[in-house]
Amino acid sequence: MSAPGRAAPAPLHGSRLAITAIALALGTFMQVLDTTIANVSLPTIAGNLGASTDQGTWVITSFAVSNGIAVPLTGWFMGRFGVVRTFVAAVAAFTLASFLCGIAWSLDSLILFRIMQGAVSGPMVPGSQALLISIFPSDRRATALGIWSITTLVAPIVGPILGGYISDNIHWSWIFLINVPIGIVAAFLCWRNLNDRETPTRKLPIDRVGLILLAVWVGSLQIMLDTGKDADWFSSPVIVLEACISAIAFAAWIIWETNEQHPVVDLSLFRFRNFTLGTIAFCLGYAVFFANVLLLPLWLQTNVGYTATWAGLVAAPSGVIAVLLTPIAARFMARIDARILATVAFVAFAISYFMRANYTETAGFWDFVWPLAVQGVSMSTFFVAMLTISLDGIPPERIPSASGISNFTRITAGGFAASIITTMWDRREALHQSRLADTATAYNPAMQAAMDHLHKLGLDDLHAYALLARNLAVQAYTMASDDLFWISGWLSIAMIPLIWLARASYSQGGATAAAD
Repeated sequence: MSAPGRAAPAPLHGSRLAITAIALALGTFMQVLDTTIANVSLPTIAGNLGASTDQGTWVITSFAVSNGIAVPLTGWFMGRFGVVRTFVAAVAAFTLASFLCGIAWSLDSLILFRIMQGAVSGPMVPGSQALLISIFPSDRRATALGIWSITTLVAPIVGPILGGYISDNIHWSWIFLINVPIGIVAAFLCWRNLNDRETPTRKLPIDRVGLILLAVWVGSLQIMLDTGKDADWFSSPVIVLEACISAIAFAAWIIWETNEQHPVVDLSLFRFRNFTLGTIAFCLGYAVFFANVLLLPLWLQTNVGYTATWAGLVAAPSGVIAVLLTPIAARFMARIDARILATVAFVAFAISYFMRANYTETAGFWDFVWPLAVQGVSMSTFFVAMLTISLDGIPPERIPSASGISNFTRITAGGFAASIITTMWDRREALHQSRLADTATAYNPAMQAAMDHLHKLGLDDLHAYALLARNLAVQAYTMASDDLFWISGWLSIAMIPLIWLARASYSQGGATAAAD
């Protein structure tokens, strides 16, 4: 056991610093990459494994939920085994899980391996950030956080493009297999350069009951959300049972965590006003953002005719602009109230969603790109501003626990949002298609004109009706997408008053940012 009172190791210098920083950034890159790389590949993966696109969304949600459940354990693992051992072990386990995802032989096996991948990845992002800060001199801490921030922004840019290209030109399995060489190199270099800088360790109790209850209520709720649509929701006894299990486990979890001496999630932190308001706004804002990150490429590929590669390219400008603006925004964080920057983020999110709410079937590539470029402005300020608000006033010794809760709630909200958005999309499509079908009769002059035109092209009645039915479905999905974009815009606007109920918050340099 390490001595708890020993001095912190000296910063690294020269080539050792550069190599270690790159290795740590690669660890972050892999984890963040895998939250988006599969989004544009869902139709390809589902089709290859003989499943529907709706079933394929489990590939996204299973990773997000298992990762969310694992995040609260990060502090315990780092305190018990040390930050370096925990981070390197997480990278190695993530690499193995990625290999298993790449050789998955069915959708069920892929989902199982994605659950494993999400579960072991919990310490990767906070671990890489903590270690990056520790290896840089204090006067270069902004450089360390800049490397970390840009890495987390570049990965979502590369994810959709790389995932699309691999799915279209190679095989979807390589979206996971590419992690294997990266993970091996990152784990080797980090262990080689950091094993003599292990943090103090101590024996810590673990809240097993709280962890089990957490897994039960989150898992039951996620399964209910993922399967409810196909089972006709609460008309199914299974869905009712899952809802009851989730509700009971959630209530038991709240009671247990409130009275547990060493809770897996320290709910007493919600006594801090900024933490409560900031966490709620952060979760809801991220849930809306994540839902739209999933919805747009899904719609482009299934209804607009885009390949996975082109669906990924549509999203690229969003990340590029975020990378360019983040260093500029960071300079103002210590001088400008974080509530102002959070408001800028939510307004830009809303503008981006409202721009998308006017899409038609004839929309072109640049019609899709410009709203996402506006979204890039939001991404440059959203994460840091929300963390600054959430962690304002939290005692330094409780920041790791607070950041763990923030990450847990954000990631879990994203998993729930992925399930909810696909259900709402299909329901709105069914509604619009039924309304369109009411007008698509033989007595409608527009319908008669369309049929005459198709007859002139050589189509008989059967094929003409099939083509028109397909066009109605495409139009219905477009209208459903516009509805959800419109709702997303108003939800973003609704977050702004919540932000201003918190007190003024200013970044304290590395402390706040490091808590992510």
